[in-house]
Amino acid sequence: MSELIILRIVPEWGDDSNAIHPVVVLDGDYLALFDCGYFGSLPSIEAAFSEHDLSCSQLTHVVLTHHDHDHVGALAALKRKYPQVQIVSGHEEAAYINGTKPALRLTQARAMQPSLEGDAAAFGLKFLQMLERLKPTDVDITIEDGDILPICGGIEALATPGHTAGHMAYYLKALDTIIAGDAAVLEGGALILAYPQYAENLPLAEKSFQRILDHPAKTIICYHGGVFRR
Repeated sequence: MSELIILRIVPEWGDDSNAIHPVVVLDGDYLALFDCGYFGSLPSIEAAFSEHDLSCSQLTHVVLTHHDHDHVGALAALKRKYPQVQIVSGHEEAAYINGTKPALRLTQARAMQPSLEGDAAAFGLKFLQMLERLKPTDVDITIEDGDILPICGGIEALATPGHTAGHMAYYLKALDTIIAGDAAVLEGGALILAYPQYAENLPLAEKSFQRILDHPAKTIICYHGGVFRR
């Protein structure tokens, strides 16, 4: 039997508006976590697992939508503490996660920092320092559009590039649910395009957002915003 649990993690430096929603899916053989929070959020993830009578020691997979810091921030610490976990990502994202290529947001932050002044410069510097603290982690399994993960009766990878080059969403067939990552966000009860100002390729991000909208899945889980039901 397949089960889905939506976690709600609020970073120490933020408030409810900064909450993120990693997703846990499990069956009799697998327990997978989809995205894993900000740098330093492993204790919060462990606590959230405990609230559902689960332990990260049971994890078999961490499945990533993309390499942004709020999705992979706790990955290195999690893998170090729970080495049995298999890390899964889209093929194009793997090079950013394992450190072969510099993270997109790090490149953007470095380019913007010299132009910032005052409070914006101070905030930008803290953000840049946080990004530089992220540790690379090897990806064990890379996937492409249409690949099926053998979890909960089959989870289909949906290529949704644009926010980052290799962004992936995931369709859980048994539960008729899409884990959208940052292909969409939920705001005011409506699905909208996620952070167009930060999209690596805005036309592709818009096309990917449309793919989410056109998909017949009854439930869409957004990392930022939570659950949208048709």
